[in-house]
Amino acid sequence: MNELQTLSILIEVAVAILGLLIWFHKRKACGGYIFLTFTIYMVYDLAKLWSLAIPELLLRILFAIASISILIAVWRLYRAD
Repeated sequence: MNELQTLSILIEVAVAILGLLIWFHKRKACGGYIFLTFTIYMVYDLAKLWSLAIPELLLRILFAIASISILIAVWRLYRAD
């Protein structure tokens, strides 16, 4: 099971890097939101995988921020055309 979670985290890293590239190379703000979202997802998943002592309330707040961030990114992408 850890292999699947590790694969998922590696995919999150790739998406976060692509978000940075969109943000800096394409000059699109939605890339920054994508980067933020998937960086938070990485922290969340690593905290669960490694049983880090991060308070559950903080993880829930971070997850909510990630959800808002990706909503903004998708909304901006939708409105772009």
